Amino acid sequence: MSSAVNKYRVHELAKDFGLSNKDISEILAKYATAPKNHMQALTDEELSLVLEYLTQHNQVSGIQVIFSETAPEPKPAAPASGTPKASVQATRPAQQPAQGQGTVQRAAQQSAASPRPAQQPVQGNRPMQRPAVPQQPASQQSAAQQPGHSTSRVPQKKVVDTRKGGDVNLAKYDERLEQMAPDKARRMQQPGNKEKFRNTGRSNTKGGMTFSNKRRQDEQEKLRRLQLEIAKKAPLKVSIPDEISVGELASRMKKTGAEVVKVLMKNGILASLPQIIDFDTAALVALEFNCKVEHEVTITIEEQLIDDHEDAEKDLVPRAPVVVVMGHVDHGKTSLLDTIRNANVAEGEAGGITQHIGAYQVQINGKPITFLDTPGHEAFTSMRARGAMVTDIAILVVAAEDGIMPQTVESINHAKAAKIPIIVAINKIDKPDANPDRVKQQLTEYGLVPDDWGGETICCPISAKKNIGIDKLLEMVTLTAEMGELKANPNRAASGTVIEARLDKGRGPVATLLVQNGTLHQGDIIIAGTSVGHVRTMTSSRGQRLDNAGPSVPVEIAGLSEAPSAGCTFNVVADERMARELVEQRKSEEKLKSASPVQKVSLENLFDQIQAGERKELALIVKADVQGSVEAVKSSLEKLSNEEVNVRVIHGGVGAINESDVMLASSSGAIIVGFNVRPDAAARDSAVRANVDMRMYRVIYDCIDEIESAMKGMLAPKYREVVLGHAEIRQTYKVSGVGTIAGCYVQDGKLMRNCSARVVRDGIVIHEGSLGSLQRFKDSVKEVAQNYECGLTIEKFNDLKEGDIVEAFTMEEIPR
Repeated sequence: MSSAVNKYRVHELAKDFGLSNKDISEILAKYATAPKNHMQALTDEELSLVLEYLTQHNQVSGIQVIFSETAPEPKPAAPASGTPKASVQATRPAQQPAQGQGTVQRAAQQSAASPRPAQQPVQGNRPMQRPAVPQQPASQQSAAQQPGHSTSRVPQKKVVDTRKGGDVNLAKYDERLEQMAPDKARRMQQPGNKEKFRNTGRSNTKGGMTFSNKRRQDEQEKLRRLQLEIAKKAPLKVSIPDEISVGELASRMKKTGAEVVKVLMKNGILASLPQIIDFDTAALVALEFNCKVEHEVTITIEEQLIDDHEDAEKDLVPRAPVVVVMGHVDHGKTSLLDTIRNANVAEGEAGGITQHIGAYQVQINGKPITFLDTPGHEAFTSMRARGAMVTDIAILVVAAEDGIMPQTVESINHAKAAKIPIIVAINKIDKPDANPDRVKQQLTEYGLVPDDWGGETICCPISAKKNIGIDKLLEMVTLTAEMGELKANPNRAASGTVIEARLDKGRGPVATLLVQNGTLHQGDIIIAGTSVGHVRTMTSSRGQRLDNAGPSVPVEIAGLSEAPSAGCTFNVVADERMARELVEQRKSEEKLKSASPVQKVSLENLFDQIQAGERKELALIVKADVQGSVEAVKSSLEKLSNEEVNVRVIHGGVGAINESDVMLASSSGAIIVGFNVRPDAAARDSAVRANVDMRMYRVIYDCIDEIESAMKGMLAPKYREVVLGHAEIRQTYKVSGVGTIAGCYVQDGKLMRNCSARVVRDGIVIHEGSLGSLQRFKDSVKEVAQNYECGLTIEKFNDLKEGDIVEAFTMEEIPR
């Protein structure tokens, strides 16, 4: 607001509105703070309050009154009985005395009733008066001319019609303006009058034009402030994602960062501007600032790319069951599959142990069944869990002569966790020491009660080698599958699980996929974990070329950019560019994840970790023929870590050992472990030059045993205490410069020079150190045997007393 308004005082306001100072004070006392005296300058708020109050209490009766008071020419004074004005006056007789601010007192009335014209306000916030309209009765004229009554401050509009193009008589309006001007204003213009110097602060030499400009500016300023207040009161809509930085939240709420940090601190959260906060915290802060919160849903590339909608019931068709064969190592899982498939799988495995997972589809009485063969060795826990999660039925193979073994229990737990029905196949019943009833008894301990004992678990005695009971087992599998009502929608983009992946020398990355929903076609764009590519070739489990694969069909495909991780899901997508973007995003996420707790392979942080920790570290590089074996070997070797040696696999990969693996091993001091792979010629020569140790294995037991023995050479040696003898102190001597010398009698064993010794007093060890000197008579001796006397000192200990026992001992290393 301008300075003119700021200096508007109580008595000036009262005078301009024809009120007493007391009236203005009462209004302010009622709605704000009572002024100290009539000279107090009013603030904008106080002035607005008074104006609002007077406007509310002095309303005009109708719009006709306004028009009747804006006549362009004065009329002669006449009785008001027949005029429209009289009727207006009659409608509000009570308001008239104090209505200088509500209705305009016409200047013509005042000039007719009195030689002094109506007083015009001279402050910058009061407008000029308009031309007068017909006169009021004399009683009203006298009331209007009383001191303290004045014309209205409300600006009135005068409409001049210029549409006819005629000349406007400006002289007429100038004349009326002079008549309307108050005495005070006319006296100011007379030369030599002192009053004009007194009022220069409130008069204007430019004919009053600046008053109206200032008034307009003030009103515009008020309007702007009002709009700003309304905008402040209206709640601001803020959309907040799941995570947002403090600075971004502040900018969205149109607040400063300091204000947001202050509110967070009030709520007990210390956060800087770049720090990320969750949606709930951000919503609380936004509500503190009276903002309307909306949850911003961000659609990721994955959501745009991968179609994961639920299938309608009408689109679903029956599919083949996926059966996993589980059990302890060497209990006959692969032999059972061998019998079912009429193919010899087991002979190809090293040591007769299944090294990696396989998927096969067979026709049983015209119905297809997909089988997964999981390894039974303890190292392949994750592969067994993966096999259980993607399947519908589990066949638990238990050898009749061995019974329940550790991996059998683990297989039961995996199947229960996956909530899939279990069919127990009691194998090797043809052997003489087979005991199927003992197996059934053991199964009840793990919650599997056989059906012939009144439970729900189907138990089939079989012999995989001699083909006994196989048909009944398959019949039970088919029956269980029918009860499960397994269905899928073949008319959609394929999705499923990567069963296995490897690097083929001729074909590149090759992956075994199990299609779980939809149909996979040759040429489809496929994304599996951090791998993307086109399905170049697709072959069945028997090696036949396929053009498409429906639900529950295992296929081997080529064409991916890299070997995906076993167990990850795959999806067929439409947009290859977005698929590659998603793969890059996943790779960067994995890099960040691996960088946080355990650093990725790089020389700098590898050496930093070794130097930072006191534990010794055995670094390993694992290469295998398939991804599943890499994971298994890696987890088995890392389990060998103990408090003294930390085993860490710094790199694991699929394929032959190459020169880059040797370079990494050389720079980081690692041992290379090859599982079913061999080094190429360049790698072999490089390893010889760099003196890198490479170990090749075909059976996992040998690998674990050799690494364990290598670790034993690195373990810190352990010691045990060997007591040499005891001597009783019979007399003590204090020698200056030497300390306390104890005269002792060796009770048992012997005392040796420089051995460790502890002083025992009343059965309590009061000191442990080493012998300082050992003498017999005046000669220094190496040892003193039982029943001999000697003199000795204890290093850095002089509190020796008669009756103390000196126990001599040494620390001896325990061979590993």
